[in-house]
Amino acid sequence: MSETSTARRVRKAPEERRAELAAAARDIALEEGLDAVTLRAVARRVGVAPGLVAHHTDGMETLVADAFGALVSAELAELTALIAAVDDPAARIGVLLETLLDGSRTDITLVWVQAWGLGAHAETLAARVRSEMDDWQRVLAAEVGRGMDAGVFAPGDADATAWHLLAIIDGLNAHSLVRWGAQPDRRGLAQRAVAGLLGIAPERLRT
Repeated sequence: MSETSTARRVRKAPEERRAELAAAARDIALEEGLDAVTLRAVARRVGVAPGLVAHHTDGMETLVADAFGALVSAELAELTALIAAVDDPAARIGVLLETLLDGSRTDITLVWVQAWGLGAHAETLAARVRSEMDDWQRVLAAEVGRGMDAGVFAPGDADATAWHLLAIIDGLNAHSLVRWGAQPDRRGLAQRAVAGLLGIAPERLRT
């Protein structure tokens, strides 16, 4: 008897099955990339027939979008918790840069990069990407605004500065996926660029 036919006998509540499938999609995305999240791959990971995956989801595009959203929102929650423990506005931005550019997040970087590419032809995913990017931008804008209000950062447009921060972080991490150039110190580059945007010395961002 095949593994799949055996798995069919295991009847789970719809909510439990959907959670299981969603977790499988997230695991595949982190391990192999967002483009590896297919109906067959999820079915194989869970040990069920592809038809069962189709029955319990709203389509693969939604499953992929949800996997992406869950992963990147979890990263944002992790980052928010880290910087919440720091009082100085400059040090908070420094922690943000250290955390996101320490070279340990290749898996989630690939998820982001593939989401941008795949989203060009999948509106459900594109809408989720836009929503998650907006969430990240709002968090960064709040941090920049906090520093401006405290007189630590130069006055300016916190929203625009937040978009610049995202562009710097995303660009450096995306380039690292193909090991472009001599693999420069991403954190050092970002600290110098961000310090210029904020009107402070780069040393203020070093944690």
